[in-house]
Amino acid sequence: MRGIITLTVTNRPGVLNRITNLFSKRNYNIESITVGHSEQEGISRMTVVVNVEEERILEQITKQLNKQIDVIKVIDVTEQAIVARELALVKVSVNAQNRGEIYSLVEPFRASVIDISKDSLVIQITGETDKVEAMIELLRPYGIKELARTGTTAIQRGSQKTSSIPANFSIV
Repeated sequence: MRGIITLTVTNRPGVLNRITNLFSKRNYNIESITVGHSEQEGISRMTVVVNVEEERILEQITKQLNKQIDVIKVIDVTEQAIVARELALVKVSVNAQNRGEIYSLVEPFRASVIDISKDSLVIQITGETDKVEAMIELLRPYGIKELARTGTTAIQRGSQKTSSIPANFSIV
């Protein structure tokens, strides 16, 4: 089972390390983790994607995360309506014969060619993980020279706020 957990945390040194250590101590593998500033100064938002065998393990992870000092809020958004995206940069080998073919693959995925050289193209694709995976698989036969992916970033749909901060919370 693929679980998606969003966390709101204080933006302090060592927070990411403490969060990832919690996973490694319990032998849970993080599939992807993204972290960035939130709409509130001093607060960061994390999205953690983890593969677990049972839903109860995901509940256990959520409870353990809630015990962390720098964690403000934890939400398991696995079964909720969310907007989730991933970014990938793919450097592909090209030659005069296959350059046009590669461009024709890029267009239907709404991806972009962001760098061109004599023997390679760098393609940027954003979307849900399945879309990114499909694009990568179509590009593999041409020869992928390099691949960089961000991992999933997610927020809840609609008027719900993933990162609502308690009224009495202050950063010391």
